[in-house]
Amino acid sequence: MKNFILQNENAIYYECNFSCDNVIFLNLENDKYFITDARYTIEAKEYAKDCEVIETNDLIKTTKEILTKNKIKKINFDPNDFKYSTFKNLTNDIKTQFIESPNFSKLKRSIKSDKEIELLKKAAKLGRKGFKEFAKYIRKNGFNQSEEFLFFKCFEKMTQTGKLDVSFEPIVAVNQNAAKPHALPTSKKLKLNDLLLVDAGVKYKRYCSDRTCTSVANFEKFNFKREQNFKNKKHQKIYDIVYKAQLNAIEKARVGMKASEIDNLTRSIIDKAGYGKYFVHSTGHGVGLDIHEFPFINSKSDVIIENNMVFTIEPGIYLPNEFGVRIEDTIVMQNGKAVIL
Repeated sequence: MKNFILQNENAIYYECNFSCDNVIFLNLENDKYFITDARYTIEAKEYAKDCEVIETNDLIKTTKEILTKNKIKKINFDPNDFKYSTFKNLTNDIKTQFIESPNFSKLKRSIKSDKEIELLKKAAKLGRKGFKEFAKYIRKNGFNQSEEFLFFKCFEKMTQTGKLDVSFEPIVAVNQNAAKPHALPTSKKLKLNDLLLVDAGVKYKRYCSDRTCTSVANFEKFNFKREQNFKNKKHQKIYDIVYKAQLNAIEKARVGMKASEIDNLTRSIIDKAGYGKYFVHSTGHGVGLDIHEFPFINSKSDVIIENNMVFTIEPGIYLPNEFGVRIEDTIVMQNGKAVIL
């Protein structure tokens, strides 16, 4: 794709190793332009690679001037990338034709480079360290604390007290609240033998980690390991089904499969156990600069899985007003098979 325009921060970062919250990026055959305002030009000139940094107080006007000067007849854009008002101003009174290319940046980024995989591995390693630190806190001081306070402590431990960014707002949910896949923290307090679901991740050089653990709240042995021994028999039963579903997909996922086939590797186990209607989301999603990117691992996707694709495998069962279990790891397809990052 010779000519394209971007405004999404992560898409721009992918192209030139820098982005900010007020920029238009133009790729015109062999020329690239990073158009921004005076707040960002010093850093842009220092960090943005292989592009000309242009300072302006009117991004749209300057963009149109560059397109006209270069006599650009057609340019590709992602309709998800621009606000309607921005797009309307951008395309008004200009000869350049704007061609819709939905998600072209995410499609380009769906197969990761070896360098990106190393960054994602580092992010996953730092995320795992955050989970260990959070588990250590819970063992010492977590009992009788509210979900709201535990959410704060999870944020603190995952970020190494502010050294890292989180990939997304953590989810910390006890018992009934864990039956909501994207639960918001409440004043409910963590008690002995409760079920605790934690979904969290961090960023390393902008690349995201994503992991979910469901654990039993016991005092001395509390951890986020996959082997969990619940006192509550139903908790254990559901946990074992979800874990079996996740392992089935990780062990059997292969390059050349459709994404829908990998989704079926988890869903079939949960369906067979009689809990299919309680698995209310897809099996997974791509992870990279965005926490949700391509490929999406769902029952409708015909995307063919390739080496160096990175995505989550995260089956779950959610029993309303009772509890929920989700187990998630981020994997990379290497040598035809799934490897946990």
